[in-house]
Amino acid sequence: MSGNSFGKIFKATTWGESHGTAIGVVIDGCPSGIELSERDIQHELDRRKPGVSEITTERKEADEVKILSGVFEGKTLGTPISMLVWNKDVDSSPYEPLKDVARPGQADFSYQTKYGRRDYRGGGRASGRETVARVAAGAIAKKILATRDIQILGHVVEVGSIRAREVGFEEIKRNVERNAVRCADLEAAMRIEELIKEVKAEGDSV
Repeated sequence: MSGNSFGKIFKATTWGESHGTAIGVVIDGCPSGIELSERDIQHELDRRKPGVSEITTERKEADEVKILSGVFEGKTLGTPISMLVWNKDVDSSPYEPLKDVARPGQADFSYQTKYGRRDYRGGGRASGRETVARVAAGAIAKKILATRDIQILGHVVEVGSIRAREVGFEEIKRNVERNAVRCADLEAAMRIEELIKEVKAEGDSV
């Protein structure tokens, strides 16, 4: 991770570790008067929540967000917005044998070299768990863009050697939530999901 803050006008600073007490984000630069509730954030967090399909991490987290500041009577104040999500399904024992091992394909060596110490539990800051904070920040960004009639859509295009065909905006809107891999090409989505299951059964990832 090259830094913890992203953006200039709209700035998000994420904090927390995978097996720490909580994960969170502070947003600076959000305009005042934007309608915002925890429900808006929760909708996006539920889309990335772990443990909801057999091809994602088995970690079970409710990922319930709490807005701590920057919102009053359902609208943003223009001041920093702080959000928190508690880490609850935390079992660090599998990582104990690895605390002195730099795992291939992970950020262990980089963190140890840069800082001289690291949180080896679940990857610490260099964990997919940190994306909780980025998704929460993105949910607010989407609310701001919606005031200008701007929509953001995306879908998985390629996993391993399987590549989806080109699809249009409307097809992405129609299909992206219809499969676990969130690929708008439904035929490719089926093949990608099978590939992930096969590789996972071999104890590997793709």
